[in-house]
Amino acid sequence: MGKVSFDFKQIPDLPAFYRDFGRQFALAQPCDANLDELWHTVTKRMPLPVEIEFIHLSTSQKRRFGALILLFDEAEEELDGRLHFNLR
Repeated sequence: MGKVSFDFKQIPDLPAFYRDFGRQFALAQPCDANLDELWHTVTKRMPLPVEIEFIHLSTSQKRRFGALILLFDEAEEELDGRLHFNLR
């Protein structure tokens, strides 16, 4: 199982997250900067199994990126063990 980390000391906003996501997963066709497309990418296009971790999230960032956190929590449940998601 591969492991991919997103360091929120380096990710100030959603566009930066989407750029980093596309780079880290080497997506030939990057996902659009919206949650619906990200969900489709995570559940249908992304190489699995994988562990994804968000690191260095401050309390305010947890609120700001709450929709992303929820999306990956739900994807973890949907993909039955093929995706593991952690906050560190």
